[in-house]
Amino acid sequence: MSDISVHPSVHQESTMLSCISRDELILQFQTTRQLTVHLCQPLAIEDYVIQGCDDVSPPKWHLAHTTWFFETFILMAANKKYQPYDVLYQYLFNSYYQGAGIPYPRHQRGILSRPTVIAVLKFRDYVDHEIMEFINNASIEILSAYYPILVLGLHHEQQHQELLMMDIKYNYSLNPGYPQYLSTKPHTTKQSINKLGWVNMTGSIVTIGHNNDSFCYDNELPVHQHILKDYCISDRLITNDEYLEFIESGAYQQSDWWLAEAWDCIRSNSWNAPLYWQKTNNEWHTFSLSGMHKINLYEPVTHVSYFEADAFSKWYGARLPTEHEWEHFAKTSKQSIEDTNFLDNGIYHPRAQISHSYQIWGDVWEWTSSAYSPYPGYKPLPGVLGEYNGKFMSNQMVLRGGSCVTPYSHIRATYRNFFAPDKRWQYSGIRLVCDP
Repeated sequence: MSDISVHPSVHQESTMLSCISRDELILQFQTTRQLTVHLCQPLAIEDYVIQGCDDVSPPKWHLAHTTWFFETFILMAANKKYQPYDVLYQYLFNSYYQGAGIPYPRHQRGILSRPTVIAVLKFRDYVDHEIMEFINNASIEILSAYYPILVLGLHHEQQHQELLMMDIKYNYSLNPGYPQYLSTKPHTTKQSINKLGWVNMTGSIVTIGHNNDSFCYDNELPVHQHILKDYCISDRLITNDEYLEFIESGAYQQSDWWLAEAWDCIRSNSWNAPLYWQKTNNEWHTFSLSGMHKINLYEPVTHVSYFEADAFSKWYGARLPTEHEWEHFAKTSKQSIEDTNFLDNGIYHPRAQISHSYQIWGDVWEWTSSAYSPYPGYKPLPGVLGEYNGKFMSNQMVLRGGSCVTPYSHIRATYRNFFAPDKRWQYSGIRLVCDP
């Protein structure tokens, strides 16, 4: 490539490629990109275009947008002579980066029958080839400058792998035939679980934020100190059985437990249970990627909004953890991330607690009581990539820990996910805290 300009760097692993070869970087790129396509393999061609609500995106759009990211922030930025694969794609598949042009309206992604799925896959193949050529042929100075953007692009793709699975599930759930993405039912047959216990955490001045040279997003920085009082945190996630008690107590009909906005939300939307729950013949069923089945009482409750998590915590006589309490617990609990339930397991559904596990990692994202706001001294990434996180720090709540559709290599103790308090199509659940 010629006429290459250096893109502003972002916080990332070593920018001088001291720990990875070009071949290893290409392998990482290919592995991540191929997984996204692999996750789409069970889909029928008609499934690729569906957009069940404004919050979700069609699978075809995810395939195209993640490709647009690499073309826009690597190929077009590094080589001023590079011509976009299709100028229209620069408009259609821009998500929200105003600095990269006016994005196509999010709520209209599902009406785009063209470009076809085949055309989008050809777009992916073309950009993948160009990226690998860039990795192989760019000078060490240029590749070092763009290495942080490449790794950011891979983590961005992993985020969309999770979104892809969430969106497929939501789209399928609207079909009265309840189609299956998986042919086998993933739910466990566990018939009992330990009574909810509590882990005593001693208050102290704790370090919050990402404090090593591995990858993180800008919203995990800067590292700073935070004062915590003593607290007790639950030793597992809240189960379907425990949440069912909340339902059967009449809590969805009692305003006492709910924030004002939450009460308006559940009344206007006629909520009486988590998303995907349905009562048939006086038994609760839930929809999963393997179709509709009876709820397993001992699996973690999932697809609850922050509003529901907050109301449950009050009803239970406890509260949700702050994100600082959660992070301190995760860092000090010495619970291994091994033998946890992430996307890589291929289950795509929360599992009941395994012995001696606090369920910190995977299964469901855990709501915290913390609003998504900048850490003291926060600075967004320079340039257009500064739009990645910072501009969403309003009217959102933080979740921690990852889920059953989060890639294993994507999660860490400092990872800050965020959603608006009424959203619940993500795999989100509940952990409690009480004061000693």
